[in-house]
Amino acid sequence: MGRLHFLSPEPLAPRTSLELGGSAESLVEVTSVPELTEALEWAKTSGRSVWVLGGGSNLVIADEGVAGLVVVPALRGIDIDRSGNEAVVSVAAGETWDDVVALTVSEGLLGLECLSGIPGTVGATPIQNVGAYGVEVSDVIEWVEAFDRETGCVIRLSTKQCSFGYRTSLLRKNSDRTIVTRVAVRLRTAGQPVIRYEELEMAVGGEGTAPDAVVVRDVVMELRRGKGMVLESGAPRSVGSFFVNPVVETGALAVVEAAAGEGNTVPRFQVGKNSFKIPAAWLIENSGFERGYRLGAVGISEHHALALVHYGGGRARDLVALAGVIRDGVEQRFGLRLRPEPVFWGFSGEIP
Repeated sequence: MGRLHFLSPEPLAPRTSLELGGSAESLVEVTSVPELTEALEWAKTSGRSVWVLGGGSNLVIADEGVAGLVVVPALRGIDIDRSGNEAVVSVAAGETWDDVVALTVSEGLLGLECLSGIPGTVGATPIQNVGAYGVEVSDVIEWVEAFDRETGCVIRLSTKQCSFGYRTSLLRKNSDRTIVTRVAVRLRTAGQPVIRYEELEMAVGGEGTAPDAVVVRDVVMELRRGKGMVLESGAPRSVGSFFVNPVVETGALAVVEAAAGEGNTVPRFQVGKNSFKIPAAWLIENSGFERGYRLGAVGISEHHALALVHYGGGRARDLVALAGVIRDGVEQRFGLRLRPEPVFWGFSGEIP
């Protein structure tokens, strides 16, 4: 069939940051929209379900693997269009996200430096609206192009049409219909980085300092390494943050404060008039789960309670079971039910 090369079956664990999970019934890499169209048509005519795999950095795959066709968008290409004090950077979905961040910083462009060190591909970033250190990718996205499986056409969505939320978007809700093919971000060519996160502000020199994007990127990378959030050789494998930081209203915050007890201050960041974000890592640690806790081949990172890790030779079901224990422990202690950040493939029954 055309020039497509189908692999059947194909192990998926090596294609994920967790290095867990079984195999795909079939897998194919596509390097263009016509190849994507061809692969989807093959799946349709053969009655196979379709799964779309980017960098595998936000994915938990069941030990039994998945039936159907796994499509890997390997589209490449970066274009930079400068105009005045701004530049629109258009990037194909298959490019590695952190390589793009490094490129923009080296080109003197401002806006992505706080999102350094995040693993995965460009195509995944708008789907879950990735964010770190006070910045979300939706802050700079100009438009997203996606293949519409119902119409067979590539559509362009504005930032508003993407309906971005905290770690979600219309693209995530409609993942069965749309496949991201290209993302454009609008960056600044002049000025200074915008720093909104206190930890980062202190790390670059405190209030009133004026670091450039290169310095901010370097500091962000060091902060992430210190939390075990950078995928490096020899380090335990993870999907980074396993749970989303819960956002609560004033009443629910009061319940958490009461559960914490007198003298135990609950950290929070105001995100709305009456809404606050509570660090999930704090909730986990204050529910009795310590950093470095290990259960066989899986455990909690020694560096950050929000990262569940795989030390090698483990099973996905063990990681999911650990996540469930943590979720239930936090709910019992504080009355909040943590929501997982990664996507789950091939699991039956309840997942965390």
